[in-house]
Amino acid sequence: MNENITPYRSETATKKEQVATMFNNISRTYDFLNHFMSMGIDIIWRKKAIRELVAVKPEIMLDVATGTGDFAFEAINILKPATIIGVDISEGMLEIARKKIRERNLGHVFSVQTGDSERLHFKDDYFDAITVAFGVRNYEHLEKGLADMYRVLKPGGKIVILEFSKPRRFPVKQGYNFYFKYVTPFLGKLFSKDNRAYTYLPESVAAFPDGSDFTGLMDKVGFKNTMDRRLTFGISAIYTGIK
Repeated sequence: MNENITPYRSETATKKEQVATMFNNISRTYDFLNHFMSMGIDIIWRKKAIRELVAVKPEIMLDVATGTGDFAFEAINILKPATIIGVDISEGMLEIARKKIRERNLGHVFSVQTGDSERLHFKDDYFDAITVAFGVRNYEHLEKGLADMYRVLKPGGKIVILEFSKPRRFPVKQGYNFYFKYVTPFLGKLFSKDNRAYTYLPESVAAFPDGSDFTGLMDKVGFKNTMDRRLTFGISAIYTGIK
């Protein structure tokens, strides 16, 4: 499973430590490369994912693997929660998020903190909704991370996970594989200072248990009514579940 795919293949550092280092290294180019390499489609994906929570009307939200905060900012724009907390293991990414929060004067709604998806520092049954964008494939222990998010979600609360998927139909599958295997690492090396980060990206997506394999893991830790909604010919997917 994806625990075996690591950014730097170090024998001494854990996957978690390697992921934190990787995101620290690419934090200043992360937003630009996300939008550039996806041609802006990632913004549309985030909006669609957040709209899964419109009927829930969450007041208190948790954004796990918040990165530079883009998913949380979409949640604020669309859902108008009273409070949203973002957690991430990369201080470099959180520095960017804090700057954006100050620039947008959203400190009264959105705060961020260093956090581990497998050991969330929140009490049980606390959040109305939890979101994760492009983060779960980086978890060191995926099932454990899902279980801890389940723990801090209120009964009846909803989780929304946006993650890369694997297209299965010709010719999208072939074009996607070529782009991810050759174009993505080239652009990553060109614009970021981490040569390995954008080689790890397609490797981590290929190893991720997407589709029914992932909803099966969500079911296993306790989520109900789990669903898998494919976007843009299966390039990404929205996963939802209820506690």
